[in-house]
Amino acid sequence: MFAAFKTAFERALTAFVILLLSSLAVVVLLGVACRKLDIPLVWYDEGASIMLAWMTYYGAALAALKRAHIGFPGLVNAMPPRLRVPAVLFGEACVIGFFALLTWFGVRVLLILQGDTMVSLTWVPTQVTQSVIPIGGALFIVAQLLSLPEVMRQARGAGITDAEMAPLAEAAK
Repeated sequence: MFAAFKTAFERALTAFVILLLSSLAVVVLLGVACRKLDIPLVWYDEGASIMLAWMTYYGAALAALKRAHIGFPGLVNAMPPRLRVPAVLFGEACVIGFFALLTWFGVRVLLILQGDTMVSLTWVPTQVTQSVIPIGGALFIVAQLLSLPEVMRQARGAGITDAEMAPLAEAAK
């Protein structure tokens, strides 16, 4: 059941990131085309900026699930095997702690922004656009927790796989 949930989470996150990327491309191309035709869209800049921020947060959660974000697997792997698990747990506690704070303060920011709207699309509440902060933080925590069992297995074994080096290792085979 754990594996099925992880797979469903990954597919949903991937689909949403692809949707955001595609939508951003359409908005940017539409904005450029309209500007060239001398009918600029007032909302284009603000909308594209918000979509880019959303893509960044959701994409970061997807990277966390795949363990493709910034990390130090070489440092952990250089440690004696008995220190690898405590090092991984310490690192996880730091990352999860940071994103818990981000999520908490993201919710607080949403409360402060109550009643505000976007400048160019006044019918869109700023709370909706900024909801990516607490949602993204929570998704990152879920992604870290879903990928933690595999990292712990690797830490107990031959060492943690470096997401950047894995494609090179596969190509060398």
